[in-house]
Amino acid sequence: MTTSTPVNTPFSRETTAVEVVRGLDLTGRRAIVTGGASGIGVETARALAAAGADVTLAVRNVDAGQQVATDIAGTTGNDHVLVAPLDLADLTSVADFVRSWDGPLHILVNNAGIMASPEMRTAQGWEMQFATNHLGHFALATGLRRSLAAAGGARIVSVSSSAHLRSPVVFEDIHFHQRPYEPWAAYGQSKTANVLFAVEVSRRWADDGILSNALMPGAIRTNLQRYISDEDLARLRAESGGETMPSWKDTEQGAATSVLVAASPLLDGVGGRYFEDCQEAGPNQPGTRTGYAPYALDPEAAERLWQVSEEHLRG
Repeated sequence: MTTSTPVNTPFSRETTAVEVVRGLDLTGRRAIVTGGASGIGVETARALAAAGADVTLAVRNVDAGQQVATDIAGTTGNDHVLVAPLDLADLTSVADFVRSWDGPLHILVNNAGIMASPEMRTAQGWEMQFATNHLGHFALATGLRRSLAAAGGARIVSVSSSAHLRSPVVFEDIHFHQRPYEPWAAYGQSKTANVLFAVEVSRRWADDGILSNALMPGAIRTNLQRYISDEDLARLRAESGGETMPSWKDTEQGAATSVLVAASPLLDGVGGRYFEDCQEAGPNQPGTRTGYAPYALDPEAAERLWQVSEEHLRG
């Protein structure tokens, strides 16, 4: 981590994304938001555009992305909202996106993801949640490194989750070849990977002016939960026992911490940390679903994950 002083902000869990950027001028800065056609990705992109940034929505469904881009342009008055195809589970699609990008990149919001899906695998046989939530974003960020370095002071936003408390990265069997597949364990592992990625980016790329932080957006009802029924949610609440389950946020509130990490000057020079409710989080305390697990900020695990991820991409 780049500094040791905890970051405190005037914002809270009720703060909206637009409130975070109020008074900021992002004119001339270029941003990519993966998964920018739905959920908190839309409101993340809207807030960045409202502050004047040029925003590219990197999405699987280009038609849906175009509709969102039109809406954002209409509500913000910023016509510099573009759409580009990106399927994070398809490395060819990631490579095509990287090749199409020209010039500096100031903000990369790794927002897209899938949650607690049935067992699915990529063409390489990789578990789909780890492949999409981590490996696809890893390939995207490493492919765009020169553009990020060219920006000077670039930021990578790594959208994680409190679900990272469910599992470290199980290096001995990342893809559930030996152990039985369990959707929430797979999701938790991928969200831990998102935090570890931010830790290692900030170590490896700091000399290029590139820093990354991870965050928990909060509990928001979006299509991210398309594989989760009301019965599943009830079961999770029952399994939590004495743990306090988070209350729901709307999408504007859910995007606020992403936008804070992406654009707030309060985070200048800060990297390799974990945020929630627009504040830097502390260690998880037993009986809660807040804070970070020590293994998620472990520098040795972060370095190991980077090496393993590079091995995946090399085939």
